[in-house]
Amino acid sequence: MSRNGMNLDVKLERKRLLIYLALSFGLTWIIFLSYILTGHRWDGSDQNMESFVGLGMLMPFIAHILTRWITKEGFAMTGKDSMMLGISLRDKKWVWYIIALFGPWIYFELGYGMMLLAFPDIFDKEQINSLGVDNRIVYVLPVIVILSGAVTSFAALGEEAGWRAYMMPKLIKLMGEKKACILGGIIWGLWHAPLTCAGHNFGTDYPGFPYVGIALMCADCVFMGIILTFITLRSGSVWPAAIMHAVNNTNPGILRFFVNSQQLTGASGIAGWVLLLLPNIIAGSVCLVIMCRGNKDKKEQ
Repeated sequence: MSRNGMNLDVKLERKRLLIYLALSFGLTWIIFLSYILTGHRWDGSDQNMESFVGLGMLMPFIAHILTRWITKEGFAMTGKDSMMLGISLRDKKWVWYIIALFGPWIYFELGYGMMLLAFPDIFDKEQINSLGVDNRIVYVLPVIVILSGAVTSFAALGEEAGWRAYMMPKLIKLMGEKKACILGGIIWGLWHAPLTCAGHNFGTDYPGFPYVGIALMCADCVFMGIILTFITLRSGSVWPAAIMHAVNNTNPGILRFFVNSQQLTGASGIAGWVLLLLPNIIAGSVCLVIMCRGNKDKKEQ
């Protein structure tokens, strides 16, 4: 391809990316802000909030479809520059679906374990009794949660079919894996900003509210986004990322039923949250190194 052709391609990809981001943020924030600006907060008492969050999660996928339609990019399901909605289990790609199902269970158990080591006072064996069910159910609950997460992955597909199947390939093409993963994670984190301001994830009782929460959400999205991008590129499909995202959102794990998180407030609450996500940070860093090395090897060949 000539230099002029390459410049035109870069400009077109940048244009498509900007259109996608404008649509994704615009459509989602209209939904979030229309609810939040009427005085609603994330305090666990408003069941309608979950419906608004679920509706907002679909907007990145809708923005993806609209962007392809506006820019005449086409709607291929598989292959290069596709929507990545196909499913292939050949060439051991089924492994990524297994990782997507059980990965969140592993890193949540490790995270809660580190929280308990750092803050032993939050261990409360009476927490399990508050469930109002046979305590033995807790030990099989992660499997139930994993299966339900897989079944409901269509909700997480709304985000993943936008961020991982459209935004990240565009960013990687424009700036390479490392910069794309960092910028993509920050964009994804800022997309959550209205919910963070409403108390989602961190509540409102912490130093620096809501700016510290927004910054932490961006950091979380950087490392989680790296993992989701990694399994999307390796599997050639967005479905493993959607499954992992869905299972992650259900918070599988046994140790969490022995953690009294109400004892972690203010700065200790933020510290506990960071410890909970530390396994994700490590896993994301490893995935990024592998991606960058793989790209370097391809260039050298």
